[in-house]
Amino acid sequence: MSTEETKIPKRRWLLLTAIIAVVVAGGIAASGLMSRARSSQNLVQWTNAQATPTVTLAKLARGDAQQNLILPGTIQPYSKAAIYARVNGYLKTRLQDIGARVKAGQVLATIDTPDLDQQLDQAKANLATAQANEQLAVTTANRWRAMIARQLVSQQDADMKIADEAANKAMVAAAEANMRQLMALETFKNVVAPYDGIVTQRLTGVGDLINAGAVGQQLFEVSDLHRVRIYVEVPQAFSAALRPGMKASFEMPQYPGRKFDATLITTSNALNTTSRSLLVELPKQLPSVPGMSMSRSTRSGAGICRSRAIALSPESTHSV
Repeated sequence: MSTEETKIPKRRWLLLTAIIAVVVAGGIAASGLMSRARSSQNLVQWTNAQATPTVTLAKLARGDAQQNLILPGTIQPYSKAAIYARVNGYLKTRLQDIGARVKAGQVLATIDTPDLDQQLDQAKANLATAQANEQLAVTTANRWRAMIARQLVSQQDADMKIADEAANKAMVAAAEANMRQLMALETFKNVVAPYDGIVTQRLTGVGDLINAGAVGQQLFEVSDLHRVRIYVEVPQAFSAALRPGMKASFEMPQYPGRKFDATLITTSNALNTTSRSLLVELPKQLPSVPGMSMSRSTRSGAGICRSRAIALSPESTHSV
């Protein structure tokens, strides 16, 4: 076989191999272009889907015609009196203790007042002396009037005796006034309740030294818990909707499950600059519930009740 015949099949093989390589390369290139086209199309579809806004629909329902506001509040007695002594002395007897229900004028304690008793005895003696001097002055003045009528004495001397009579009468009146004052103080030896209520504090005991007036120690505190005042701090955002006559209900933790109704009567008409809230007052006549007097917490020496929640609801619809 010649050399030229051997080269011809080899050339054909190389040409066939080249053609197959070109076809394979073209297929790969076409596959890449098609994949890129599909990716671009998917990207366009995703972008269009994201550009479309999606919203959630809710079914409309009619709301409540009233808006309720639940807030903490403070319940305080409508009437509360701090009982102090009006005379100096020592506590002789204590007749009532905390939790006792008392009537107006009922004696809570008695005070032994030896100094006052001595002052009263002295005032009685001074009155007796003044009355004796007055009688002598009256008798003397009458005699001098008779003598001046007969012109037996000078007018000047007679006027002096008559003036002395008037002065002694004035001294009797002063002595009587002083004795009445001390006798009035004697009545304060009995410490009494100012009105019907409950003794919410007792701050003294038998034998304690008692000083008169507010500078001394407080003896008792009497509160009327049948009628109370409810104070609530309402946020400024809701203050414009507050009107007298609005209804409210409140609960107390010591009476779980029970609700009491009240009506707003007034507000402070001024915002608290610290809390930015408006103070409102709601009076309430509470029923006679056993243990009501003990359901309180003490703050600054005052008997108060803490309410758990106050719910305010206006008569008409309002928006805030």
